[in-house]
Amino acid sequence: MKWFLLRRIGGALFVLLALSVVVYAAFYVAPGNVAQIACGPRCSPAQVAQVSEQLHLGDPLYLQYAHFLQGLFTGRDYSTGTGVLHCQAPCLGLSYQSDQQVTELILTKLPATASLAVGAFVLWMLLGVGTGLLSVWRRGRLTERVLTWITLAGMATPVFVIGLLLIIVLVTALQILPFPDYVPLTEDPEQWAWNLLLPWISLALVSAAPYARMTRASMLETLAEDHVRTFRAYGVGERALVGRHALRGALAPVIALGALDIGSMFGGAVLTESLFGIPGVGRELVDAVKHVDLPVVVGLVLVTGFFVVLANAVADILQAMADRRVVLA
Repeated sequence: MKWFLLRRIGGALFVLLALSVVVYAAFYVAPGNVAQIACGPRCSPAQVAQVSEQLHLGDPLYLQYAHFLQGLFTGRDYSTGTGVLHCQAPCLGLSYQSDQQVTELILTKLPATASLAVGAFVLWMLLGVGTGLLSVWRRGRLTERVLTWITLAGMATPVFVIGLLLIIVLVTALQILPFPDYVPLTEDPEQWAWNLLLPWISLALVSAAPYARMTRASMLETLAEDHVRTFRAYGVGERALVGRHALRGALAPVIALGALDIGSMFGGAVLTESLFGIPGVGRELVDAVKHVDLPVVVGLVLVTGFFVVLANAVADILQAMADRRVVLA
């Protein structure tokens, strides 16, 4: 297990480094004058040249990338024309639009996205795994067929359709839930949960369906294995068989998928945040792309990539802990 963990962490670090090279090159080699974009359309050629010098855009691309990496580990100084502005490590640059440090900007947006992702994740895991287990428990009966139709409908329906329907029914018609207005957890925990309930339900209804089907398929496959049949032959009860012997192995792929999905959620649930007006990293990324704010775009892509890579590594480790055959492979 120790070597498995070291290999997995080393692989994740290599992927992050490769991702930073690709993302940095893709955005800064793209057509367009970066200094003109950073300065704004009304800047004179002299002002554009000054911004280009401040950003070291005259250096070769590999030196620009080296400055970028240096900023991540030791911080970086930016010339403002009248002085020097120090960007503290980990420095992802300065926003062209607000001159704010990109790291600080992202840190102000992450709590909203984390609130959305974690709450929805808990709901969809409970709903998806519970539905999958119930479907196995009632297999061959009407309950299983109804649950199959419901999960298929959930997988086929986009989140913005579910969200709009819930707004119309629960907010406008029945008025039992407020329209989401994000309140930080530290300010008012009750309002935080109450206002995020609708986005959580929307994401859970859409995301739970694949988990229900995967749990059902994985559990049926596990119950058909030889060791489970042996336990059954020795008279182990069905409830103990599922709870003690089959559930752990059956949930291994479900856990792996859950870790990947929550990592992607930290990458920004753009549609959900836009639909419900949640000020998270997804909405910030859309605004940064719209205003061609390259440091913010690069910073957000790298941070979201970090969460996806981290989630992937955690998924592999959790799957190895649940199923020892993964470590041996």
